[in-house]
Amino acid sequence: MNVLEVQHIGKKYKRYAKTYSRLFEWVTSTTMHKENWVLRGITFQVKSGESVGILGHNGAGKSTLLKILTGTTHPSEGNMQIKGSISALLELGLGFHPEFTGLQNIYMLGQLMGLKNKVISELLPDIVDFAEIGDYLNQPLRTYSSGMAVRLAFSTVTSVRPDILIVDEALSVGDAYFQHKCFARIRKFREQGTSLLFVSHDPTAVKNLCDRAILLDGGLMIKEGHPDEVLDYYNAVIAKREADYEIIQSVGLNNKLNTRSGNKKIQINEVKLYSKGERINAIQVGDQLEIKVILSCNKDVKNPTVGFLIKDRLGNEVYGTNTYYLDMNLGYWVSNNEYVITFSQKLVLGIGTYSITVAVHDSYHHLDQNYDWIEQAAVFQIIPGLEKQFIGMTFLDSTANFEKGGQNSVKFDSGQDYEQN
Repeated sequence: MNVLEVQHIGKKYKRYAKTYSRLFEWVTSTTMHKENWVLRGITFQVKSGESVGILGHNGAGKSTLLKILTGTTHPSEGNMQIKGSISALLELGLGFHPEFTGLQNIYMLGQLMGLKNKVISELLPDIVDFAEIGDYLNQPLRTYSSGMAVRLAFSTVTSVRPDILIVDEALSVGDAYFQHKCFARIRKFREQGTSLLFVSHDPTAVKNLCDRAILLDGGLMIKEGHPDEVLDYYNAVIAKREADYEIIQSVGLNNKLNTRSGNKKIQINEVKLYSKGERINAIQVGDQLEIKVILSCNKDVKNPTVGFLIKDRLGNEVYGTNTYYLDMNLGYWVSNNEYVITFSQKLVLGIGTYSITVAVHDSYHHLDQNYDWIEQAAVFQIIPGLEKQFIGMTFLDSTANFEKGGQNSVKFDSGQDYEQN
């Protein structure tokens, strides 16, 4: 069941060339403005319990869309249907008064949410306990740090589980401890059926919290899909703003959308994976992996940087490095020549499927001068080896000590049993 349906939503504002033009238009009924569309043709649905990330650079229209969804502003065109209650944490301090105390602001924000004072009073102990702002509860909000204001706002907004929860970038100003508390509460709400609209520039948070992502650019909805694919495309869009090159999208490995970008001064021809001298698609925990990158140079380039990034199946970044970080000077590359870079590393990763992004660029990151960048250039699996069973993303080869009162400690190593008399 869809709890939110957005159909062809658009928002425009009037732009006046001079300060007095608005008054002149009002008095004479002469059109003195130009229409500035900040959103146009936005259509999507959100199912019950689904989490959707909203991505886009500053000015893409994210905040305007959220304001329309929460009723703070009205669309110029299109319509939407919301089924159930909705709570939102938008701009920092929205709904708060700087001269009111934290306690007074809790009641004011609660009333804006449609709660009666009796209900707010019943929720107050939980709100105060979750916010953890101590004696500041009775101090004016203007004395709060931005992090404390977020604590109070999030605690109040989420004091009652809504059918739809909207969270803007405000959480990013909180400390790491409180962010963990917030994400834990969001996950709990999701398990109970709450739908989430989450706006963030943090790719890890989007990948971990969201089932789907939507990318806005210039007020238009330019991409929708799995968070990995949308974030890959978003990264390419960001890089494109730094240089003039095309973004090529094709079906990648495992039928996932593969993003490639770059000006092709240097081109990645092939990425091969080796272990123990043989081409592989699977490798055991703890084995040596060689990543061989074969490139061709189309224009003379001085000391390029070649690198790779390993991601897990959810798109989380596991490990990456490049020749810049490894203090390798690759010298002067001449056009019409082929070059090969081989990275070798011991993989003590957890069992599962991983992908490798490969890039060649100038300096230490691809935004400076991107020659070629390929997401999911290779995919491989980690399978069990001779190690003891473990859980998690990495193998740490642990041992343990056991002590019995008054006796010498006994050390347990992998594959050995000890008996103490």
